[in-house]
Amino acid sequence: KKHEVMPHEQSKLGCVHTGACHCGAVRFEVWNSPDLLVFDCDCSICTKKQNRHFIVPKNQFTLLQGWDHLTTYTFNTHAAKHTFCRICGVQSFYTPRSNPDGYGVAPHCLDTGTVRSVTVEKFCGKKWEESMQNHQTIKGMSKT
Repeated sequence: KKHEVMPHEQSKLGCVHTGACHCGAVRFEVWNSPDLLVFDCDCSICTKKQNRHFIVPKNQFTLLQGWDHLTTYTFNTHAAKHTFCRICGVQSFYTPRSNPDGYGVAPHCLDTGTVRSVTVEKFCGKKWEESMQNHQTIKGMSKT
């Protein structure tokens, strides 16, 4: 479902980034700053996938094509929805456990030209509950 971003929201949100999986079957757009804050989590699945992501509210993300090419993997609490392209296997976005009301977007799946800078913040997913309790801002990143 396409979210219409109102003109007064545009300056607050920065710019629209577009991106895709490797084969291009799944395409999306996301409103966010050109200066990305990316989380590098060391939980079991993020380590295996080398999942680095920035978090946005659901209404700042639009799936442009490929819903029928997505499949989802869950485990443990089943709160996180690890969506990926069933053709090429790339996870370009997912629903994180920390922010079920938002999306974690892979900056390396964005098309070139809209990212000005990337700041990487380590997140201790091995101690997820403790890390979430101690992190001051992550929960609010999926709020509008």
